[in-house]
Amino acid sequence: MDDLVSEFITEAAEGLGALDVELVTLEQNPNNPAILGGIFRIIHTIKGTCGFLGLPRLELLSHAAENVLCDLRDGDLQVTPEAVTLIMNTLDQLKTIISVLEETGLEPEGDDAGLIAELNAMATPVAQADTELDDDGMIDLGPPAADDHSMIDLGLPAVDDILLETMPPMAVAEAEAEADTPEIPADTTPDAPPREIAAAAQNIRVSVNLLENLMTMVSELVLTRNQLMQTMRNEQSSAFTGPLQRLNHITSELQEGVMKTRMQPIGKAWNKLPRIVRDLSQELDKQVNLEMFGAETELDRQVLEMIKDPLTHMVRNSCDHGLESGAERLAAGKPESGRITLQAAHEGGHIVITISDDGKGLDLERIKSNVLEKGLASSTEIDALTDQEILQYIFKPGFSTASAVTNVSGRGVGMDVVRTNIERIGGAISLQSTAGLGMSFSIKIPLTLAIVAALIVEAGGQRFAIPQISVLELVRASASSDHRIEHIDHTPVLRLRDRLLPLLHLGNMLELSDETVSGDADSFIVVAQVGNYSFGIVVDEVFDTEEIVVKPVAPLLRKLAVFSGNTILGDGSVVMILDPNGLAENVGAARVSQQNSAVDRRAPEAKSSSDMVSLLVFNAGDGVRKAAPLSLIARLEEMATSDIEIADGRLLAQYRDSLMPLTPVYPELDLHARSRRPIIVFNDGPRWAGLIVDEIIDIVEQPLIAEIKGEMPGVMSAIIVDGQSTELIDTAYYLTRLHSDWFATSANTAPSNNAILVIDDSPFFRHLLSPLLQQAGHAVTSVESAERALDLKTSGAAFDLIVSDIEMPGMDGFTFAETVKSSPEWGHIPLIALSGKQNVSRLEQGRISGFTDYVGKTDREGLLATLSSTLESAGGRA
Repeated sequence: MDDLVSEFITEAAEGLGALDVELVTLEQNPNNPAILGGIFRIIHTIKGTCGFLGLPRLELLSHAAENVLCDLRDGDLQVTPEAVTLIMNTLDQLKTIISVLEETGLEPEGDDAGLIAELNAMATPVAQADTELDDDGMIDLGPPAADDHSMIDLGLPAVDDILLETMPPMAVAEAEAEADTPEIPADTTPDAPPREIAAAAQNIRVSVNLLENLMTMVSELVLTRNQLMQTMRNEQSSAFTGPLQRLNHITSELQEGVMKTRMQPIGKAWNKLPRIVRDLSQELDKQVNLEMFGAETELDRQVLEMIKDPLTHMVRNSCDHGLESGAERLAAGKPESGRITLQAAHEGGHIVITISDDGKGLDLERIKSNVLEKGLASSTEIDALTDQEILQYIFKPGFSTASAVTNVSGRGVGMDVVRTNIERIGGAISLQSTAGLGMSFSIKIPLTLAIVAALIVEAGGQRFAIPQISVLELVRASASSDHRIEHIDHTPVLRLRDRLLPLLHLGNMLELSDETVSGDADSFIVVAQVGNYSFGIVVDEVFDTEEIVVKPVAPLLRKLAVFSGNTILGDGSVVMILDPNGLAENVGAARVSQQNSAVDRRAPEAKSSSDMVSLLVFNAGDGVRKAAPLSLIARLEEMATSDIEIADGRLLAQYRDSLMPLTPVYPELDLHARSRRPIIVFNDGPRWAGLIVDEIIDIVEQPLIAEIKGEMPGVMSAIIVDGQSTELIDTAYYLTRLHSDWFATSANTAPSNNAILVIDDSPFFRHLLSPLLQQAGHAVTSVESAERALDLKTSGAAFDLIVSDIEMPGMDGFTFAETVKSSPEWGHIPLIALSGKQNVSRLEQGRISGFTDYVGKTDREGLLATLSSTLESAGGRA
């Protein structure tokens, strides 16, 4: 295929793909000339390029569409749904022709006369005269119009041929588009470079195969680097130490650079969704708004391609039988227009995508009925399951809750395929549903499939790698500790903070050993999570985490679901990469359900998880036990003190290819008294921060009740942990010392007269605010979503004041405020908005929605003052 045609196909496909989104936006904003002008320019450019390349069918069809767009731009036609639909149908036909052109190198035979006639019928007589059919059924372009530049004469015949041969197709079309208007150069100095040449030099097109080869070579370089670094660790001192460290840094930078060439914004996977939602809303006669946040979030191109179909399927499901009809929504007291929200964000080394709607949620009773009808479980088994466990049946093959089969859904093919595709790339999917309020899917996927962080373990004398994305924590179980192994119905389980986790002995499962899992012996247990389920993997030994290069699994082992690939470690040994999803199948979700139900029945008096907080207990070196909420902590590391450096007057360590600032919790701690020190690591996107401590003691779970307000900097309060007084550290105090802008992005009760509800989707801020408000004398209940808060309203809970985040997945703070203010139960409760973004429009929107006041997330003193004044005013009115 000619290079010019190939480049045209690439650029035309990109342009037409963007137009789907632009046309939907135009329909919602018909008076926006900038959007309409952009659409017109893309079609005009494609038309001009087709004329230059000799592609008559594409040229004639795009010319007819251009006439309609020209009338819309000039105001001779109004932007209507019918006009937008016709242009979209034209785009679909253009895409079909271009796809055949890409495969064969030739335009397909066919007749677009019917579509062109529709376009001509909509265009004004002057415009459609350019594209009327002649007696032979062909389109007579007639004499060139004043603005028709499908053929141009630049006036320099000898030079023009050379220029046109060397210019890329779209550049030729741009020259055509600007031929009428004399160009006014931005810089008239003789030495100023031509503007077009300077701009073109900023970007080049590179073959995907070339990038893949580069990635392969960098992967091999990373493996070699790991081997050399392993060798260096075994040497006390060597002349190669310095050069190897430099090689390590260069390799890391090269790896990061090549990885960036593979990264694409997730918005590319979302481009078709506005068009799909728009078409479905018309087909289903529903009003649907699609909101997308985080479209700039980048991930590997290979991962991006594999999540397009799952995202499309879930959005279609939400449109079809997730959202109610307009009449049903109005009857339920909801806005007539439904809302679907997509949100993407980086979280450590992976991406979290949330797809939520404000529809009717899943019908639990219908799911139970279908489960029984299909024989997937007995009535006794169903009665023993929690609501969340029942919801998991929608991922079973052939399962559907749709009342009728439609063109969109209802055939029972979909959610099982969605989960399979997501698990295939090492991801996991979970869901939450609230009857009458909507549902939310959360997809957790790795940032890239090429190089991932993994935990190296040993079982049966062989080492294996477990992807870090699925590892929650490591536990050492023994007969003398609170974490011990028990047996229920001859099945080993781990009692971990009053919850039973099913155990899988890795060596036994792989037939590498026949050891008995006993509660009397010490055991290393890797606590892993797949979707909503957690389980433990018993291993013989745990090593370090390592950046590994993923190699495809050998054909002989592809049918084994427990393996997802293999890799080469730093010492040159080849190890298998375990697939947590495959391991979970060996444990069995049913056993997870039964065992946790058994815990609930045996300990009905135990507090619910929403009343409990997991705390990391440690010594800082001053002899006083300290604690921090475990949910705020990203990792626990042990670092050689020789690796801690000083620069710019600060303690720093090279961590995960970046510099991590460090600070000791106890300022007088003698760092070099020991060769290694535990580090508590915090993470916020690309930033890391570490607290140096003396000893990690334990992880406990208990109600977080502030006994005495802290007076010293860095201490939030004094609490009782395992019968000992413990200082709850103020993590915000240390994090803002290490990163001054740490917070710029990014049911607990105590005796009191004021009951406060805190709603925030971030565990960090929930655990940051709850102790603060408790210290001020308030009884605090914290929940992770607006939907969960409305569940409390339904159950009859009462509060004196509500503090709600604004930016939340699912139902946002503004919608929550409107819902609360319209309810008889909570309509009188003052609402305080909490947000990291403040501007005049948002303040006004908050006031209209029903918020009493608006406070920044990091303004803790301002929050306390606002709470005090608001509660006082409310009491005065009462």
